[in-house]
Amino acid sequence: MNLTSMPRSPRPGRTAPPASQSTISPVVELNVGGEFYTTTVGTLRKLPGSKLAEMFSSSAKVFTDAEGRFFIDRPGTYFGPILDYLRSGQLPTQHIPEVYREAQFYEIKPLVKFLEDTPQIFGEQVARKQFLLRVPGYSENLELMVRLARAEAVAARYSSVLVCAVRTEEDAAHCVESLRVLEADKRLVVQFGPWKAAPVIRDLLDSVRMDIEAQGYQVTYDYCSTKTFQPKLGVSEYFYTFHFTWW
Repeated sequence: MNLTSMPRSPRPGRTAPPASQSTISPVVELNVGGEFYTTTVGTLRKLPGSKLAEMFSSSAKVFTDAEGRFFIDRPGTYFGPILDYLRSGQLPTQHIPEVYREAQFYEIKPLVKFLEDTPQIFGEQVARKQFLLRVPGYSENLELMVRLARAEAVAARYSSVLVCAVRTEEDAAHCVESLRVLEADKRLVVQFGPWKAAPVIRDLLDSVRMDIEAQGYQVTYDYCSTKTFQPKLGVSEYFYTFHFTWW
């Protein structure tokens, strides 16, 4: 493909043939997920080994849109900070998680490393997610909570899910009888823990809320009503109700 005159593709999304090293124009137009950018091949190839450098190598196959712009099927909003970094080394200050994902995709390793040291990414990737990896069945329990809440939401504005959170084996032992009573009453309970990590039960509950909210749900939680249990059991401190609001 001759990039000197910015070719017109017969159909949107058609694959163009490999470009010749001697015909590549120094200036290219990009369509990144519907956002348009103009830059140079030198900027795109600035980091050898990155996916962008590979995309715009002389032997790569590329896609063009109806106007002949190179098409990249990624979120265009966050491509600007990637381009600014390649152009001048400018570091992003906003939308850090989103830019981090794009830097990972394009394999802009120096930018990825910088972003991993920011409080937002460090806290999420190194602290919170590493903790959640130590909570057995965490992702599966989130999915179960959502399924239970949706099943209860028919013709209702609110629904609730009962959660048991136990940090230690000793806590779990205290809850055995309560769980048996609830099961006998046909009350479904989602149990988290025990886990081997420093964060406490409140940290686990906040993570559950954050991850459910990230799926687009409105959810809050509080201590489970003591009326749920037989008074003699005295373990309501381990039980919480997550409230889903639907409208």
